[in-house]
Amino acid sequence: MSKVIAICNQKGGVGKTTTAVNLAASLAALEKKTLLIDMDPQGNASQGLGFTEMQDVDVHEVLNMADNPDNMTLENLQPAILDTPLNFLKVMTSGPDLAVMEIELVNAMSRERRLERVVNALKSSFEFIIIDAPPSLNLLTLNVLTAATSVLIPVQCEYYALQGMTELFKTIREVQKNLNAGLKIEGTLLTMLDKRLSLCQQVAKEVRENLSDTVFNTEIPRNTRLGEAPSHGKPVILYDVTSNGAQAYMKLAEEILNKDK
Repeated sequence: MSKVIAICNQKGGVGKTTTAVNLAASLAALEKKTLLIDMDPQGNASQGLGFTEMQDVDVHEVLNMADNPDNMTLENLQPAILDTPLNFLKVMTSGPDLAVMEIELVNAMSRERRLERVVNALKSSFEFIIIDAPPSLNLLTLNVLTAATSVLIPVQCEYYALQGMTELFKTIREVQKNLNAGLKIEGTLLTMLDKRLSLCQQVAKEVRENLSDTVFNTEIPRNTRLGEAPSHGKPVILYDVTSNGAQAYMKLAEEILNKDK
């Protein structure tokens, strides 16, 4: 059974897209058939895998197709599923057109379930589907949470780390209640951690105390290579596999796999 993990935090700059790209790449490196779906109109996850131009068929076209459930076959979706440099990793790209989807969905029937239809058609082909959600709580994010089996929340180790988390957990509870009863918290991930700074250590301690057993053991360090990799269109394991950032995301992937055993 495929595991569908939404990477979600409405607060920008917390390492959300970095986590989506590098967790997907790390799972693929461990030879797990993985699909990364870019649901952010900014398209940063797509760019992080080298897709700098709009594709002929991307997630916007796929969501339009999902208006009719009969369209949701692997054959119809295949043109949107693109190869990457990693054998076990595919990607469904995004672009600015996706921003229009928010308006298009307002009066649509089953508007929160478009992505769910897409994901259900793909589950048998992938062991993991990683979805990069938009950095806001909107209809696109609701689609992501409705389609997911679990949600992973990146939290930056800075002073305002817990700000907005209450609203996000409220949204998750509403989705569990009304749209996706099976949605679980995969975990909270501490990102951009600099152990040389006492503030970072203090915030990490506070997050662990407040969110207790939902926090991953793995912590993602503040790492130059992680920041450089997207500009080269590569996940960090292909840019510098020996870097602390690459090793941290491999450890995260292993922690998720071990958790499921």
